Amino acid sequence: MSTRTFALIFGLVFLAVGALGFVPGMTHTPAAGSHNVTMTNGYGDLLGLFPVNVLHNAVHILFGLWGLLASRSAAGAVTYARGVAIIYILLAVLGLISATETTFGYIPIYGNDVYLHAALGIIAAYFGFANKGRTA
Repeated sequence: MSTRTFALIFGLVFLAVGALGFVPGMTHTPAAGSHNVTMTNGYGDLLGLFPVNVLHNAVHILFGLWGLLASRSAAGAVTYARGVAIIYILLAVLGLISATETTFGYIPIYGNDVYLHAALGIIAAYFGFANKGRTA
């Protein structure tokens, strides 16, 4: 698969996940007192697995739009893949630290998000750094 195709697919998936977070019934109320999230608008577990809130959903939509725009050129797709790799691996690490697992109360990145962010970061790192010659 080319890096441009990767950017397109990731962009579409991020857009879909971001939009899904706004659909009533797709998020479930998290356990009481589980984490100190001060931004509680739309706060819940997406599909009962991944903690999200309105800001988290907005970030997914922004990454989706970035992916769609980046897929228009090989250089843009590589930059997107590298950016996603670095940012999502950093988010996975931050999600493991109790002081930063809610990005200072604004965006929940703990629990299953840690595993998902690490996986997304690794996949993006492949397309951004290792997939040479397959950018078109």
